[in-house]
Amino acid sequence: MNTTRRAVLAGAAGLAASGAFAKAIATNERYDRAIVIDGLGTPDDPDGDKYPDSNVFSPRGLAQLHASGGTAWQVTVGDVGNAPTNWDKTLANIADWDAIIDANPTAFVHARSATDIRAAKAAGKAAIIFGTQDTAMAGTQLDRLDVLNGLGVRVVQLTYNLRNLSGDGALEMANAGLSKLGYSTIARIEKNKQLVDLSHGGAKTIAEAIAAAKRPPTISHTGCRNLYDHPRNVWDAELKACADKGGVVGIYWMPYLVPGGKPTTADLIRHMAHAVDVCGEDHVGIGTDGVLSEIVIDDKARAAQKTAFEDRVAKGVVAPGDGPDIFTIIAELNSPMRFRMLSDALAKAGWPGARIDKVLGGNLLRLYGEVWPA
Repeated sequence: MNTTRRAVLAGAAGLAASGAFAKAIATNERYDRAIVIDGLGTPDDPDGDKYPDSNVFSPRGLAQLHASGGTAWQVTVGDVGNAPTNWDKTLANIADWDAIIDANPTAFVHARSATDIRAAKAAGKAAIIFGTQDTAMAGTQLDRLDVLNGLGVRVVQLTYNLRNLSGDGALEMANAGLSKLGYSTIARIEKNKQLVDLSHGGAKTIAEAIAAAKRPPTISHTGCRNLYDHPRNVWDAELKACADKGGVVGIYWMPYLVPGGKPTTADLIRHMAHAVDVCGEDHVGIGTDGVLSEIVIDDKARAAQKTAFEDRVAKGVVAPGDGPDIFTIIAELNSPMRFRMLSDALAKAGWPGARIDKVLGGNLLRLYGEVWPA
């Protein structure tokens, strides 16, 4: 993960020169007022490869962020898996993001509170939320969670696809649930007023963790398993349990929404609508698990995807439906305008404006305000 080029934020630089962006900006005043939060994703710079040693983002990257209307992104700073180097890599990733923030002080903010996100919206900036997708880097050393908290990590995901010392991930066939350490880990996360994230968990791990939680949790990026039985998706019972605790379920834009790995906008909305039916409209959000830029599928992209797939095979974290030619996109939304496009698609599907505002980011903002320090 090249974190030094993984974030951009709101800014007008270069916008006037981009006719495509100017044309794409809708006159949807409701959308422009909305808080739009990607509960797991990355605002990236499409020209980042041209400046690999710089933390300053290109005019085109700034322009697409501004045009997107996005308010905040939860970015992954934690290295996943059980390797002994993961703690050091996590600290290095945090340092990379801090350097990006320092290099662009007028363009974006590191969000440590819901107030920071609101302030970023008012200032025309983008808020960056630090999160992990594993607790393996902490293991039995729970004081490391305190260190991460002090560094501004506000979301802590309990497990990734495999088993760690806290519990089983989504791909563990044993589905053994939480360990004693897992219960202690949840308690420490909650003591720190960090948000417990149960994405990538095994079914039993998720159920037991929700039952153990004293504060609202999230499942930041998943799909509905009752619609498509895939281990990265979550059954209705756990979706509802998360909502009943006051949490928010984010629907991802991943291949796992449908058999064959090529979901459409209609498939995404079908999962979102099902989640609303199960959880209620106050407990559903979005977590794309992707980047903001358009993914241009050319020979270079195909080679990169093949390499990434082979790396995941070597690490043992490949999920059913992954493949060297499966891209993590929804083709119709493969654009920096994806959130605007989703908003329009939801409106065309008959969703009330207030509900659209909630799932675009209002629900996550409410959750962050309840869980994080003021």
